[in-house]
Amino acid sequence: MPDSAPAPFGSPSSRGPGIVRQSSAEPESDAAAGVLPAVPRLSVIVPTFNERGNVERMLVGIDGALKGAPYEVIFVDDDSPDGTADTVRQIGERDPRVRCIRRIGRRGLAGACIEGMLAAQAPLVAVIDGDLQHDVNVLRTMLDRSPDADLVVASRYVDGGSADGLNRRRGAMSRTATGMARRILGIKTSDPMSGCFLIRRALVERLAPSLSPNGFKILLDIMTATKEPMRIVEVPMAFAARDEGDSKLDSRTMLDFLTLLIFKVSGGAISPRFVWFSAVGGAGLVLHLLMLKGGLLVGLGFAVAQSIATIGAMTSNFAMNNVFTYRDRRVSGLAMLPALLKFYLICGAGAVANVGVASWVFEGGWRWWLAGVAGSIIGAVWNFAMTSLFVWGPSK
Repeated sequence: MPDSAPAPFGSPSSRGPGIVRQSSAEPESDAAAGVLPAVPRLSVIVPTFNERGNVERMLVGIDGALKGAPYEVIFVDDDSPDGTADTVRQIGERDPRVRCIRRIGRRGLAGACIEGMLAAQAPLVAVIDGDLQHDVNVLRTMLDRSPDADLVVASRYVDGGSADGLNRRRGAMSRTATGMARRILGIKTSDPMSGCFLIRRALVERLAPSLSPNGFKILLDIMTATKEPMRIVEVPMAFAARDEGDSKLDSRTMLDFLTLLIFKVSGGAISPRFVWFSAVGGAGLVLHLLMLKGGLLVGLGFAVAQSIATIGAMTSNFAMNNVFTYRDRRVSGLAMLPALLKFYLICGAGAVANVGVASWVFEGGWRWWLAGVAGSIIGAVWNFAMTSLFVWGPSK
């Protein structure tokens, strides 16, 4: 097998991203000509959502950074409406190093990274954002350091690195999350929130069952999922400002990090999804009380006001859980009505369980507030378990 990659993108012999077209006399691929492409040494995983405008530039940059090394690039696209997957496939028809995994009904950066790494052919896998904020040249640096490590982290916070591409708000969020991860979870690396790293595929395959597909911080999850010591090397990376597409990192990213932190501190007893579900329930309680008070102020009887407030709060909880808690299983269109009706029924049964358990605890001689807490916990666990099964169902 030759140990060199095909010609760079854009060269006359390239099967690159449409920069140079083949003539009708040329074979469609190396395989069609009877020449097998080199077995990749590195699989580059690029999670995308609405990154069509960055695909070709990304591939040209990767090819320049990894010149001489056999590699493949796997784009994992969350069904981008801008046609990102189509663009990648068109390139892949001309270059066997480029592949696309299109995810339908599943969302989330962590899940996309996990699926891409598990689909990799090479013994080494690297994850890099598709928005060009990560300097693609760091791929070569990480590959060169891979013999010394199980995990190579591209860090913004070591000598030679830079986080200049973060605005003030995102910079503050990143520094806060990094500090919390290092103090609470005992992480020693300087940038556990980095989205760019290289890891051995065999290690990913061992850790995959314990990784959370929800959220953004897959690197932090990986570093805290293993009980065995890992050889970790950090290399500097410049984080640039985005100039194509829209940033997908916002305040929800920080909330995702906090739920992952709770999951890790609890030893996996409290899932990130349950934290989101409970937070939505808390917001629903506030809305319920506000609607109840409003109904009483306009002269409605208590029973009527309570009924309206209950339905309003449950409807709000359904909508927020659909957007946040179960965003990777989100229902839409005509499927929303039966899902909402099932949500009403399950939460109604949960309310009955809540009252029953609370009454039993209270009659057993416990304090009233302990009885109330016990009932609330039982109701929340019931609602979470049943809605996970029957409203949003398992991940597709």
